[in-house]
Amino acid sequence: MRSLAHRSLGAGALAAAAGSLALAAGVAGAAASKPTAHAARTVTLNDTGRLHKTSKKGFNLYESGSASGSISGSISLHLDVVSTNRVTAELTVYPHGGSITGKATGNYRTNGGTASFSGTLTVTHGSGNYSGAHGSGISFSGTVQRSNDSMTVRVNGKFAS
Repeated sequence: MRSLAHRSLGAGALAAAAGSLALAAGVAGAAASKPTAHAARTVTLNDTGRLHKTSKKGFNLYESGSASGSISGSISLHLDVVSTNRVTAELTVYPHGGSITGKATGNYRTNGGTASFSGTLTVTHGSGNYSGAHGSGISFSGTVQRSNDSMTVRVNGKFAS
């Protein structure tokens, strides 16, 4: 009898151990399939964009061109002169592997054939390699040649992505 009970206990222990291993494998598999968090990285901007007018509607300029500096790529900008001394803007840069979009507000001044603006930019979102991009207090400035509405834009600061 003792050997039968011992064998039964041994078989039960073996079944329990097998069940525990299966459960452990299932938990490990479930943990492995969960998305993992990635640490945010800091991106430093020190860029200049050279743009040309694509369209103009009243005091709204739509521009496109190229950006160079720490993040190079194509760029599009919508600049709205909201008063004689204020502008708002929406800017999107398309570096390799994604995009970065921001909104800006600033002061606006005219001086003969040139207008200038300066203020701050807030990075509102990004895509691809810049997914989750966000940041504020980024310096935003530029000039507009009033004869043909060509524009130079500069951004300096940091954001997280």
